[in-house]
Amino acid sequence: MNENRLSPRHDWTLEQARELYEQALPELLFQSQAIHREFHDPCEVQVCSLLSIKTGGCAEDCAYCPQSAHYETGVEREPLMAVDQVLDAAKDASENGASRFCMGAAWREVSDGEDFEKVLQMVEGVRELGMEACCTLGMITPQQASRLADAGLSAYNHNLDTGPGFYDKIITTRTYQDRLETIRNVREAGITVCSGGIIGMGEAIADRLEMLCVLAGLEPHPESVPINALMAIEGTPLEQQEPIDAIEMVRTIACARILMPRSMVRLSAGRVDMTTEAQALCFLAGANSIFAGETLLTAANPSENEDEKLLASLGMRPARGSATPVNNES
Repeated sequence: MNENRLSPRHDWTLEQARELYEQALPELLFQSQAIHREFHDPCEVQVCSLLSIKTGGCAEDCAYCPQSAHYETGVEREPLMAVDQVLDAAKDASENGASRFCMGAAWREVSDGEDFEKVLQMVEGVRELGMEACCTLGMITPQQASRLADAGLSAYNHNLDTGPGFYDKIITTRTYQDRLETIRNVREAGITVCSGGIIGMGEAIADRLEMLCVLAGLEPHPESVPINALMAIEGTPLEQQEPIDAIEMVRTIACARILMPRSMVRLSAGRVDMTTEAQALCFLAGANSIFAGETLLTAANPSENEDEKLLASLGMRPARGSATPVNNES
Protein backbone atom coordinates (compact mmCIF):
# COMPACT_ATOMS: atom_id res chain seq x y z
CA MET A 1 0.00 0.00 0.00
CA ASN A 2 1.29 3.46 -0.87
CA GLU A 3 3.00 4.95 2.21
CA ASN A 4 2.02 8.48 1.19
CA ARG A 5 -1.64 7.46 1.27
CA LEU A 6 -1.26 6.37 4.90
CA SER A 7 0.68 9.41 6.08
CA PRO A 8 -1.66 11.88 7.81
CA ARG A 9 -2.31 14.93 5.68
CA HIS A 10 -3.16 18.45 6.78
CA ASP A 11 -3.80 19.96 3.35
CA TRP A 12 -7.14 18.49 2.33
CA THR A 13 -9.17 20.85 0.14
CA LEU A 14 -12.94 21.13 0.01
CA GLU A 15 -12.87 19.88 -3.59
CA GLN A 16 -10.93 16.76 -2.61
CA ALA A 17 -13.26 16.07 0.32
CA ARG A 18 -16.28 16.50 -1.94
CA GLU A 19 -14.84 14.02 -4.46
CA LEU A 20 -14.57 11.47 -1.65
CA TYR A 21 -18.04 12.17 -0.29
CA GLU A 22 -19.79 11.95 -3.67
CA GLN A 23 -18.36 8.57 -4.67
CA ALA A 24 -20.62 5.56 -4.98
CA LEU A 25 -21.12 4.32 -1.43
CA PRO A 26 -19.36 0.95 -1.98
CA GLU A 27 -16.26 2.80 -3.23
CA LEU A 28 -16.29 5.25 -0.33
CA LEU A 29 -16.72 2.49 2.26
CA PHE A 30 -13.99 0.38 0.66
CA GLN A 31 -11.53 3.29 1.01
CA SER A 32 -12.53 4.23 4.54
CA GLN A 33 -12.50 0.59 5.73
CA ALA A 34 -9.06 -0.04 4.24
CA ILE A 35 -7.64 3.00 6.02
CA HIS A 36 -9.47 2.12 9.23
CA ARG A 37 -7.84 -1.30 9.29
CA GLU A 38 -4.37 0.17 8.90
CA PHE A 39 -4.64 2.06 12.19
CA HIS A 40 -7.38 0.39 14.26
CA ASP A 41 -8.85 -2.96 15.15
CA PRO A 42 -12.07 -3.05 13.06
CA CYS A 43 -13.83 -5.16 15.71
CA GLU A 44 -13.08 -2.90 18.70
CA VAL A 45 -15.18 0.04 19.84
CA GLN A 46 -14.13 2.49 22.53
CA VAL A 47 -17.00 2.86 25.00
CA CYS A 48 -17.24 6.26 26.68
CA SER A 49 -19.63 7.57 29.31
CA LEU A 50 -20.80 11.19 29.43
CA LEU A 51 -22.22 12.92 32.50
CA SER A 52 -23.67 16.42 32.72
CA ILE A 53 -21.97 17.70 35.88
CA LYS A 54 -23.57 21.15 35.61
CA THR A 55 -26.80 21.46 33.66
CA GLY A 56 -28.66 24.35 32.01
CA GLY A 57 -28.40 28.11 32.17
CA CYS A 58 -25.60 28.43 29.60
CA ALA A 59 -25.03 31.95 28.28
CA GLU A 60 -24.33 30.73 24.74
CA ASP A 61 -27.08 30.83 22.10
CA CYS A 62 -26.23 27.58 20.25
CA ALA A 63 -29.38 26.95 18.22
CA TYR A 64 -29.32 23.20 18.81
CA CYS A 65 -28.81 23.23 22.57
CA PRO A 66 -31.59 22.75 25.16
CA GLN A 67 -29.21 23.96 27.89
CA SER A 68 -29.02 27.49 26.51
CA ALA A 69 -30.50 30.17 28.77
CA HIS A 70 -31.83 31.84 25.60
CA TYR A 71 -34.52 29.18 25.03
CA GLU A 72 -37.43 27.64 26.92
CA THR A 73 -36.82 23.91 26.62
CA GLY A 74 -37.85 22.55 29.99
CA VAL A 75 -34.27 21.82 31.04
CA GLU A 76 -33.90 22.91 34.66
CA ARG A 77 -30.82 24.83 35.73
CA GLU A 78 -28.76 22.73 38.15
CA PRO A 79 -25.56 23.64 40.02
CA LEU A 80 -22.28 21.78 39.74
CA MET A 81 -22.57 18.27 41.14
CA ALA A 82 -20.65 17.21 44.24
CA VAL A 83 -17.31 15.52 43.63
CA ASP A 84 -18.34 12.26 45.30
CA GLN A 85 -21.53 12.05 43.19
CA VAL A 86 -19.51 12.37 40.00
CA LEU A 87 -16.97 9.77 41.09
CA ASP A 88 -19.75 7.35 42.01
CA ALA A 89 -21.12 7.76 38.47
CA ALA A 90 -17.63 7.18 37.07
CA LYS A 91 -17.30 3.94 39.05
CA ASP A 92 -20.64 2.74 37.68
CA ALA A 93 -19.53 3.62 34.14
CA SER A 94 -16.29 1.71 34.58
CA GLU A 95 -18.14 -1.35 35.86
CA ASN A 96 -20.36 -1.17 32.75
CA GLY A 97 -17.37 -1.28 30.41
CA ALA A 98 -16.55 2.39 29.81
CA SER A 99 -12.86 3.18 29.43
CA ARG A 100 -13.34 6.96 29.22
CA PHE A 101 -15.46 9.15 31.49
CA CYS A 102 -16.50 12.52 30.06
CA MET A 103 -17.77 15.39 32.21
CA GLY A 104 -19.77 18.21 30.63
CA ALA A 105 -20.60 21.54 32.24
CA ALA A 106 -22.97 24.04 30.64
CA TRP A 107 -20.61 27.00 30.89
CA ARG A 108 -19.64 29.53 28.27
CA GLU A 109 -16.16 29.56 29.75
CA VAL A 110 -14.38 28.31 32.84
CA SER A 111 -14.15 30.71 35.79
CA ASP A 112 -11.37 30.28 38.31
CA GLY A 113 -12.70 29.56 41.78
CA GLU A 114 -14.43 26.90 43.84
CA ASP A 115 -16.22 25.19 40.95
CA PHE A 116 -13.05 24.86 38.89
CA GLU A 117 -11.22 23.43 41.90
CA LYS A 118 -13.97 20.80 42.21
CA VAL A 119 -13.60 19.90 38.54
CA LEU A 120 -9.87 19.37 39.09
CA GLN A 121 -10.71 17.00 41.96
CA MET A 122 -13.14 15.13 39.71
CA VAL A 123 -10.46 14.68 37.06
CA GLU A 124 -7.98 13.37 39.61
CA GLY A 125 -10.58 10.96 41.00
CA VAL A 126 -11.54 9.59 37.59
CA ARG A 127 -7.89 8.93 36.74
CA GLU A 128 -7.43 7.13 40.06
CA LEU A 129 -10.18 4.75 38.91
CA GLY A 130 -8.00 3.79 35.96
CA MET A 131 -10.18 5.55 33.40
CA GLU A 132 -9.43 8.24 30.87
CA ALA A 133 -10.90 11.58 31.96
CA CYS A 134 -12.40 14.03 29.49
CA CYS A 135 -14.02 17.41 30.13
CA THR A 136 -16.07 19.84 28.10
CA LEU A 137 -16.33 23.11 30.02
CA GLY A 138 -16.48 25.77 27.33
CA MET A 139 -13.61 28.12 26.60
CA ILE A 140 -10.48 27.81 28.73
CA THR A 141 -7.32 29.86 29.08
CA PRO A 142 -3.79 28.49 28.72
CA GLN A 143 -3.39 28.60 32.52
CA GLN A 144 -6.59 26.64 33.09
CA ALA A 145 -5.58 24.09 30.47
CA SER A 146 -2.25 23.67 32.23
CA ARG A 147 -3.97 23.02 35.57
CA LEU A 148 -6.27 20.45 33.97
CA ALA A 149 -3.23 18.74 32.48
CA ASP A 150 -1.54 18.68 35.89
CA ALA A 151 -4.68 17.03 37.33
CA GLY A 152 -4.32 14.28 34.75
CA LEU A 153 -6.97 15.24 32.19
CA SER A 154 -6.74 12.87 29.23
CA ALA A 155 -8.80 14.83 26.71
CA TYR A 156 -10.74 18.04 26.29
CA ASN A 157 -13.83 18.22 24.11
CA HIS A 158 -14.50 21.44 22.22
CA ASN A 159 -16.53 20.92 19.05
CA LEU A 160 -16.36 23.17 16.01
CA ASP A 161 -20.04 22.25 15.42
CA THR A 162 -20.06 23.04 11.69
CA GLY A 163 -18.06 24.68 8.93
CA PRO A 164 -16.92 28.30 9.23
CA GLY A 165 -19.34 29.47 6.52
CA PHE A 166 -22.44 28.21 8.34
CA TYR A 167 -21.28 28.82 11.89
CA ASP A 168 -22.94 32.20 12.49
CA LYS A 169 -26.31 30.71 11.48
CA ILE A 170 -26.05 28.51 14.58
CA ILE A 171 -24.09 30.54 17.16
CA THR A 172 -23.55 34.27 17.61
CA THR A 173 -22.14 34.44 21.15
CA ARG A 174 -18.79 32.82 20.38
CA THR A 175 -16.69 33.04 17.22
CA TYR A 176 -15.13 30.24 15.22
CA GLN A 177 -11.74 31.67 16.14
CA ASP A 178 -12.66 31.45 19.83
CA ARG A 179 -13.19 27.73 19.38
CA LEU A 180 -9.90 27.26 17.56
CA GLU A 181 -8.09 29.22 20.25
CA THR A 182 -9.43 26.95 23.01
CA ILE A 183 -8.31 23.91 21.01
CA ARG A 184 -4.85 25.46 20.68
CA ASN A 185 -4.70 26.12 24.45
CA VAL A 186 -5.63 22.49 25.12
CA ARG A 187 -3.06 21.15 22.68
CA GLU A 188 -0.25 23.34 24.01
CA ALA A 189 -0.97 22.09 27.55
CA GLY A 190 -0.34 18.53 26.40
CA ILE A 191 -3.97 17.38 26.61
CA THR A 192 -5.37 15.37 23.73
CA VAL A 193 -8.10 17.03 21.66
CA CYS A 194 -11.67 15.84 21.11
CA SER A 195 -13.38 17.96 18.46
CA GLY A 196 -16.07 17.29 15.90
CA GLY A 197 -19.48 18.61 15.04
CA ILE A 198 -23.17 18.16 14.30
CA ILE A 199 -24.81 17.37 11.00
CA GLY A 200 -28.43 17.92 10.08
CA MET A 201 -28.75 21.52 11.28
CA GLY A 202 -29.78 22.80 7.85
CA GLU A 203 -26.23 23.13 6.57
CA ALA A 204 -25.10 22.17 3.08
CA ILE A 205 -22.89 19.14 2.51
CA ALA A 206 -20.09 21.60 1.75
CA ASP A 207 -20.41 23.01 5.29
CA ARG A 208 -19.90 19.55 6.80
CA LEU A 209 -16.90 18.91 4.60
CA GLU A 210 -15.42 22.32 5.42
CA MET A 211 -15.64 21.41 9.09
CA LEU A 212 -13.80 18.13 8.44
CA CYS A 213 -11.16 19.96 6.41
CA VAL A 214 -10.59 22.44 9.27
CA LEU A 215 -10.22 19.56 11.74
CA ALA A 216 -7.90 17.70 9.37
CA GLY A 217 -5.86 20.89 8.99
CA LEU A 218 -4.97 20.85 12.69
CA GLU A 219 -1.49 19.52 13.44
CA PRO A 220 -1.76 16.94 14.84
CA HIS A 221 -5.28 15.84 14.07
CA PRO A 222 -7.72 15.66 17.00
CA GLU A 223 -7.33 12.33 18.75
CA SER A 224 -11.15 12.02 18.94
CA VAL A 225 -13.66 13.28 16.37
CA PRO A 226 -17.31 13.01 17.51
CA ILE A 227 -19.88 13.12 14.71
CA ASN A 228 -23.34 13.99 16.03
CA ALA A 229 -26.67 13.86 14.26
CA LEU A 230 -28.91 16.74 15.34
CA MET A 231 -31.54 15.79 17.87
CA ALA A 232 -34.18 18.47 17.30
CA ILE A 233 -35.27 19.58 20.78
CA GLU A 234 -38.55 21.38 21.38
CA GLY A 235 -37.99 25.00 22.33
CA THR A 236 -34.75 25.42 20.38
CA PRO A 237 -34.60 27.29 17.04
CA LEU A 238 -33.93 23.96 15.29
CA GLU A 239 -36.94 22.12 16.76
CA GLN A 240 -38.57 21.73 13.31
CA GLN A 241 -35.46 20.44 11.57
CA GLU A 242 -36.00 17.16 9.73
CA PRO A 243 -33.87 14.17 10.85
CA ILE A 244 -30.71 13.58 8.86
CA ASP A 245 -30.70 10.66 6.46
CA ALA A 246 -28.61 7.79 7.88
CA ILE A 247 -26.59 7.44 4.67
CA GLU A 248 -25.47 11.05 5.01
CA MET A 249 -24.19 10.18 8.49
CA VAL A 250 -22.36 7.18 7.05
CA ARG A 251 -20.77 9.26 4.31
CA THR A 252 -19.66 11.93 6.78
CA ILE A 253 -18.08 9.34 9.07
CA ALA A 254 -16.30 7.69 6.14
CA CYS A 255 -14.83 11.03 5.07
CA ALA A 256 -13.74 11.78 8.65
CA ARG A 257 -11.98 8.40 8.76
CA ILE A 258 -10.15 9.01 5.46
CA LEU A 259 -9.13 12.58 6.33
CA MET A 260 -8.05 11.71 9.89
CA PRO A 261 -6.93 8.07 9.80
CA ARG A 262 -5.46 7.80 13.30
CA SER A 263 -8.30 9.56 15.12
CA MET A 264 -11.05 7.84 17.08
CA VAL A 265 -14.23 8.70 15.17
CA ARG A 266 -17.11 8.74 17.63
CA LEU A 267 -20.67 7.92 16.62
CA SER A 268 -22.31 10.31 19.06
CA ALA A 269 -25.71 11.99 19.44
CA GLY A 270 -28.58 10.66 17.36
CA ARG A 271 -27.83 6.95 17.77
CA VAL A 272 -31.09 6.46 19.66
CA ASP A 273 -32.96 7.13 16.40
CA MET A 274 -30.72 4.93 14.24
CA THR A 275 -31.46 1.33 13.33
CA THR A 276 -29.00 -1.45 14.10
CA GLU A 277 -28.26 -1.63 10.38
CA ALA A 278 -27.48 2.10 10.17
CA GLN A 279 -25.14 1.91 13.17
CA ALA A 280 -23.43 -1.11 11.63
CA LEU A 281 -22.82 0.86 8.44
CA CYS A 282 -21.31 3.67 10.53
CA PHE A 283 -18.89 1.19 12.11
CA LEU A 284 -18.03 -0.15 8.66
CA ALA A 285 -17.40 3.44 7.54
CA GLY A 286 -14.80 3.87 10.28
CA ALA A 287 -16.58 4.86 13.49
CA ASN A 288 -14.88 3.16 16.44
CA SER A 289 -16.17 4.96 19.52
CA ILE A 290 -19.60 5.45 21.11
CA PHE A 291 -21.16 7.00 24.18
CA ALA A 292 -22.93 4.50 26.42
CA GLY A 293 -25.71 5.28 28.89
CA GLU A 294 -29.33 6.30 28.65
CA THR A 295 -28.67 10.05 28.51
CA LEU A 296 -26.16 12.11 26.56
CA LEU A 297 -25.98 15.29 28.67
CA THR A 298 -29.74 15.98 28.46
CA ALA A 299 -30.64 13.96 25.32
CA ALA A 300 -31.74 10.35 25.00
CA ASN A 301 -29.15 7.68 24.19
CA PRO A 302 -29.31 3.86 23.88
CA SER A 303 -28.98 2.00 27.18
CA GLU A 304 -25.85 0.01 28.06
CA ASN A 305 -27.83 -3.20 27.62
CA GLU A 306 -28.88 -2.17 24.11
CA ASP A 307 -25.27 -1.39 23.24
CA GLU A 308 -24.09 -4.74 24.58
CA LYS A 309 -26.63 -6.45 22.34
CA LEU A 310 -25.65 -4.26 19.37
CA LEU A 311 -21.94 -5.03 19.64
CA ALA A 312 -22.59 -8.72 20.30
CA SER A 313 -24.85 -8.97 17.25
CA LEU A 314 -22.06 -7.52 15.11
CA GLY A 315 -19.34 -9.67 16.66
CA MET A 316 -17.64 -6.54 17.96
CA ARG A 317 -16.28 -5.82 21.44
CA PRO A 318 -15.61 -2.87 23.73
CA ALA A 319 -11.99 -1.74 23.86
CA ARG A 320 -10.45 -1.95 27.31
CA GLY A 321 -8.00 0.45 28.91
CA SER A 322 -6.64 3.48 27.13
CA ALA A 323 -8.31 3.33 23.75
CA THR A 324 -7.25 6.71 22.40
CA PRO A 325 -3.90 6.68 20.62
CA VAL A 326 -1.62 9.68 21.05
CA ASN A 327 -0.96 11.24 17.66
CA ASN A 328 2.60 10.86 16.46
CA GLU A 329 2.64 12.19 12.94
CA SER A 330 6.32 12.90 12.54
